[in-house]
Amino acid sequence: MKQRSIVDVFRNAMEGLMYGFRTQRNLRVHAVLALIAVTAGWLLDISRTDWMFVCLAIGSVMVTELLNTAIELVVDLASPEIHPLAKAAKDTAAGAVLLAAVFAVIIGIFVYLKPFTRWLL
Repeated sequence: MKQRSIVDVFRNAMEGLMYGFRTQRNLRVHAVLALIAVTAGWLLDISRTDWMFVCLAIGSVMVTELLNTAIELVVDLASPEIHPLAKAAKDTAAGAVLLAAVFAVIIGIFVYLKPFTRWLL
């Protein structure tokens, strides 16, 4: 097998990202929520440490959403018919996204609650 150039590797990765954004509504929703979180962080002037937590939360949700998409596509390819194991694989991948999103919300509460209440008062 021919070794791909670094440009090809990045091009393929970008095609994967674009596929995800083009076909997955939830990924687009997460991206909009990430923009809102970044804007709020900028407006509330959160600390450098808080920025690290926000970036980690955003990244984990986006990564799990992309992995969920990849798993669903592979399962559909391997098992086009309905099968209990295919359902279990898809449900488990979706559960990973849900867990990442729940933890992102918890991180958001810890990061934004105090500066937001200070801003209100």
